[in-house]
Amino acid sequence: AMRWDGTDGAQKTPLALVGKGVTFDTGGISLKPGAGMEEMKWDMGGAGAVAGTMKALAGRKAKAHVVGVCGLVENMPDGKAQRPGDVVKSMNGQTIEVINTDAEGRLVLCDAMHWTQEIFKPEVMIDLATLTGAMIIALGNEHAGCFSNDDGLAQGLIDAGKDSGDPVWRLPVGPAYDKLINSPIADMKNVGPRGAGSITAAQFLKRFVKDGVKWAHLDIAGMVWADKPNPVWEKGATGYGVRLLNQYVADHFEV
Repeated sequence: AMRWDGTDGAQKTPLALVGKGVTFDTGGISLKPGAGMEEMKWDMGGAGAVAGTMKALAGRKAKAHVVGVCGLVENMPDGKAQRPGDVVKSMNGQTIEVINTDAEGRLVLCDAMHWTQEIFKPEVMIDLATLTGAMIIALGNEHAGCFSNDDGLAQGLIDAGKDSGDPVWRLPVGPAYDKLINSPIADMKNVGPRGAGSITAAQFLKRFVKDGVKWAHLDIAGMVWADKPNPVWEKGATGYGVRLLNQYVADHFEV
C-alpha cells in the first residue's frame, strides 16, 4: 500500500487505486498452453499502473490524496495449489467455488479491494487488472474495458482516456450477468459460462464493493503489452493506465 497526500489533510477521504499484480501466471492447475506463456510476466500490469501513478503523482506533487494498493502474488502449479472444485473463503467471508484456477486475478483483487475499503474508507475506488483474455477478443489492443456502478465516474475515466492517450470503452454490468456466477455450493463461482467473460469477471468484483462506494473496474488485458510502438509507448510494456489515472486525478481530485 502506498499513500500520497498533497492536500495537507484537506481531502480526508482518499481516492483508492487497486492493482492486480500477478508477477507470473502459469494458470495454476488449470495450466495455460505453453506457447506464449512467457508473456505472462506482464500479468502484473494493473499493479504496475498503480505504482507508476503513485510515483507520477508524488513526482509532480499533485494536490490530491490518493492511496495505491497492489495485490502481489504468483500463480503456479504446486502440491498445495488450489484445485478446480475447491471452495475458498474470501477476506470478507463470502465463499467462492473455484471452477478454473486461471481465473486467479479476481481472487487477488476481491481481497485487495475489501482490505482497501476496510482500511482507507474511500468514496471512490478504481481497480486495474489484466483480468480476462475475453477483453482482448472484445476490444483488441485499442481500448481498455471499463465497468462501473457510477455513470459520472465512468464518463470521467472515458474523458481522461481521450485526453491522455489511454483509451477506455465502457461495457455493461447488471443482474442478468450477475446471476451467471451463482454457485450451488458457494456464494459464487470464480468464472461464468463462455459468453460475456469480461463482464462476469466484473460482476464478481462488484460483489465486493461496499454500499455507497463509487467503483470502476478497468480490464487492461489488451493494453499493457505491445508488439509494435505507437505515439505514446514503445514496443513491449506500454505503461498503460499511468497517463489515464494521472489525468483523472488532475481532472477530478486536485484541490
